[in-house]
Amino acid sequence: MTPQKKAPVSVGLISLGCAKNLVDAEIMLGSLIKSGFQITNEAASADVVIVNTCSFIETAQEESIDAILESAQLRQRDHPGQGLIVSGCLPQRFRDDLPKLLPEVDAFMGLDQVAQVSDIVAQALEHRRAKMDSHAPTAPAKKEVAQKLAELDQAPPTVNVNVRPSYIPDYATPRFRLTPKHFAYVKIAEGCNHPCSFCIIPRMRGAHRSRLQNDIVREARQLIAEGVKELNLISQDSTYYGLDLRAGHSRAISSPEKFTAAARALPSNASTLASLLRELNDLPGDFWIRLLYTHPAHWTDELIAAIAECPKVARYVDMPLQHIHQNMLERMRRETSQQYIVDLIVKIRSGIPGIALRTTFIVGFPGETEEYFQTLLEFIRATRFERLGVFTYSQQDGTRAAKMEGQITSAVKKRRQQRAMAEQLKIARQISAARVGSETVVMVEREAGSNDLESAQVRSWEHGLIRSASASSTMAGGGKGRYWVARSEADAPDIDGRVYLRGEAAPGEFARVKVIGHTDYDLIAVPL
Repeated sequence: MTPQKKAPVSVGLISLGCAKNLVDAEIMLGSLIKSGFQITNEAASADVVIVNTCSFIETAQEESIDAILESAQLRQRDHPGQGLIVSGCLPQRFRDDLPKLLPEVDAFMGLDQVAQVSDIVAQALEHRRAKMDSHAPTAPAKKEVAQKLAELDQAPPTVNVNVRPSYIPDYATPRFRLTPKHFAYVKIAEGCNHPCSFCIIPRMRGAHRSRLQNDIVREARQLIAEGVKELNLISQDSTYYGLDLRAGHSRAISSPEKFTAAARALPSNASTLASLLRELNDLPGDFWIRLLYTHPAHWTDELIAAIAECPKVARYVDMPLQHIHQNMLERMRRETSQQYIVDLIVKIRSGIPGIALRTTFIVGFPGETEEYFQTLLEFIRATRFERLGVFTYSQQDGTRAAKMEGQITSAVKKRRQQRAMAEQLKIARQISAARVGSETVVMVEREAGSNDLESAQVRSWEHGLIRSASASSTMAGGGKGRYWVARSEADAPDIDGRVYLRGEAAPGEFARVKVIGHTDYDLIAVPL
């Protein structure tokens, strides 16, 4: 008799947090597939479940903990022998505390272990089986079985977390992409050297470390060959890229003056963000290069010139500013001044015509007075950012800001967030209205469902539009028809607005369209 082939171990993965975390998840999946594991979307039936966590702010931690506890509860109910692994920023930050707080987890792994996930899955399964064997019930009584299952989660889990992470992926690292076929995230660096008083990321992810430029270009070339039409460059601080690769590297160059001096002293063949953009732009093919996570302190004239010169680099810049009042910038340890930021924005907009600026601000930071907040509102009105997000300050243990005097109540923080976003809503409507009648190129994502159209109020916009005879003729059909979700150069995936395209389109392809209307944050267009 031919022996039956043993089924491969199946692994389910739940990934939370930012795009950088998503790339870590893709690397884990790639490593597992290479090692012969089977990947499943059905976490409940998997042999092992991995929860890839975020720990940036309090709400992210709560979401991560909820996902872990829910996975443990589902396991106890449906699949007691299932291994449970927690990866990512949460165990990296709380490596000593989590094993005590979450004994139901079989293994914890940090950021340095993403490429070693196959070994850790094996450890988790072995750990779970050992628990099951040592607590196997001797009688089938339901009460005794339930009690034994509850005792399974008392044995200490295995912990694979380096105190100070140093890992950075390269081209040879296996990776299974979780994004749609037409766009991908390319991690160009890891870690951060900034001393921001509100942020825990440098402690979690370590010092800034750049990938070699030729390694990034090699990955980009392969992604383009696979059909990717948009390369989203990500790191903790993309504008610092390459500066740590120079001889005699020192981290003490975070201020604009020191950074600019260090950048000017580089040899002509040194890797910088500008040189990377230029080389990526020279790759054959029709695609966008999108720049995410830039720091205002690290912009240079060369970078502005490079973006302006490279047609494949999207006219879009993500540059979190966090605040504008001088006192707040100093308390946040942002290394920039109010006047520096104002001058930089003028320089970027004049140097890169048509650029869409996206930024984020933190309101309710310790010591923020109503006067300081009013300065922020005035800056928002005057600058008219094309894209803007506002977050309430999250008090993080282990940061300087957490110990500062002048902590602000949640109610005040929420009100300020609402007031700031109300100002941006007015600006967004005006910017969207100014786009009506223009032509642009969009990336078609997918067909729009009824939920998409309802949440964006596209139908409401149509009803208002077809009251006008001239407008309804422009609609070519009174607003009825098939809709597609698309994005312009000014819209990053899963962050910014959308372009709702009515007519025929091909998902994953570029389309030239005419804008015929808008909602609050989104545009309505038809193919040309």
